[in-house]
Amino acid sequence: MPGKLKVEYFVKPDAAALAARAARQFVEVAEAAVAARGRARIAISGGSTPKAAFALLADPAQPWLKRMPWDRLELFWVDERCVPPDHADSNYRMTREAMLDHVPLRPEQVHRIEGELEPEAAAARYESELRNRFRLEGAETPRFDLIALGMGPDGHTASLFPHTAALDEISRLVVANHVQNKDAWRVTLTWPVINQAASVFFLIGGADKAQALSEVMTGPRDVERLPSQLIKPASGILTLLLDKAAAALLPPADAQGYGFLEREG
Repeated sequence: MPGKLKVEYFVKPDAAALAARAARQFVEVAEAAVAARGRARIAISGGSTPKAAFALLADPAQPWLKRMPWDRLELFWVDERCVPPDHADSNYRMTREAMLDHVPLRPEQVHRIEGELEPEAAAARYESELRNRFRLEGAETPRFDLIALGMGPDGHTASLFPHTAALDEISRLVVANHVQNKDAWRVTLTWPVINQAASVFFLIGGADKAQALSEVMTGPRDVERLPSQLIKPASGILTLLLDKAAAALLPPADAQGYGFLEREG
């Protein structure tokens, strides 16, 4: 996609403040989507920072539990490990324990990736689920209201890992992706699907992410090595929610913790 990408980033001092900012982002985007279209379709990622944000969304002591339009929300996953839903490594299990067991979401509003299936079967089943829920025809692509991503120290996002076959997929919605250096299979949304979302944000914490984040956002284009560079939303805007450690190598944010840069396509 030609042109420049506008990247806005919000830097928080620590993990707790970052989780609170992420919870706010989830609620505000969901509220806006419901106001505009009557429902909010959100795809989420795993990881410790999202887990903390999910716990805040489910916490009765926080404002987000009452504000989130749970009855109009449909929840999806960006990716999943090929493990059963009760496995310790399951993104679904993490979300269920942190949030789903504590919020008023009905089972039919929750659309998990069936990681217990054979990888290609899991990918096909999830793609079929997306086509049905979004009522897609032919080559249409779903348009999520929000996709929340993480980023690894190796520059991967979703389960789009460096030098893996999924980086070349542009026609399917969901693929099974073998990650050789982990000797494991993952199921993931493809990057063209992620880029069609109305809103996309990266939620990144920790000093171990700082180098990769800097290279992804300000370095030369090298998507095979840094797959996160494939994320360029059709809206032209990408949001980063960061803690101070992850943001250390980006251009400094202002006194309010706001930063802005442009990245070539």
